[in-house]
Amino acid sequence: MSFKPFTEYLLLEKNYSKLTVKAYQSDLVSFSNFIKGTYGSDAIQNVNYSQIRSWIVLLVESGITNRSINRKVSTLNSYFKFLIKVGDVDVNPLAKHKALKTSKKLQVPFSESEINTVLDNLNIGDDFESVRNKLIIEIFYSTGIRRIELVGLKLSSLDLDNKTLKVIGKRNKERIVPLLYAVVETLKTYLKLRGDLNFIEDNESLFLTKKGVKIYETLVYRIINDYFSSASSKVKKSPHILRHSFATHLLNQGADLNAVKELLGHSSLAATQVYTHNSIAELKKVHIHAHPRSKK
Repeated sequence: MSFKPFTEYLLLEKNYSKLTVKAYQSDLVSFSNFIKGTYGSDAIQNVNYSQIRSWIVLLVESGITNRSINRKVSTLNSYFKFLIKVGDVDVNPLAKHKALKTSKKLQVPFSESEINTVLDNLNIGDDFESVRNKLIIEIFYSTGIRRIELVGLKLSSLDLDNKTLKVIGKRNKERIVPLLYAVVETLKTYLKLRGDLNFIEDNESLFLTKKGVKIYETLVYRIINDYFSSASSKVKKSPHILRHSFATHLLNQGADLNAVKELLGHSSLAATQVYTHNSIAELKKVHIHAHPRSKK
């Protein structure tokens, strides 16, 4: 199977990121290898649902989560839709497929006190890495951007005069998010220290390692996990939990759901509404304490 026309379609027409396209290609190569190894041919025109079903069974037996399996099958489904569009196949064998059931994961945000502990009480120095790490935490919590969006930030993304940040989200969708005064001040300190580095390989990227190369996603995850391990006993401590905390805390303070949706870069309100369960819990607490009938 040749996936090049499909991956080019995703990159050029659908504006998917290179990372997303790489994941799509990995899923398709995995399926192609299975079909060829099991049935002796990887001719896409001959693939039927029974063969796909046997691939799904193999994935289940290998211990992969249903959520991951659904993602892989979704990739294959998108590929068949593309092949129909270009006239390479007539029928999508996945047309009537039903996704495997998945349990909804409850994402527990950091409390405001946990975040304040990290930002205010931890022993943060004035060296390059300490200031950079503090800035990363501040940007995550004050803007709600994704980890991959933070890694992709460039110096040109900054508008310090207007206190805004240009973020490139999913499918290269651009949005402008406001920066708090405290974040701008940390940014200024970081930019000075960044300029003092002995060597800079990547002049465009905002966030660098101390060696002057572009920061990478696993390092960003490690930074968040390390700092919040000192302040929180929650099992999961990641950039996504900071994004979740940003949205939840805004909603708890009465922020409009549509405004939060725009800040997060969601394409629909449904994606933003997953953050409202904590807000509703807070509203219930306020309701019980404030309503005149609550004590009767």
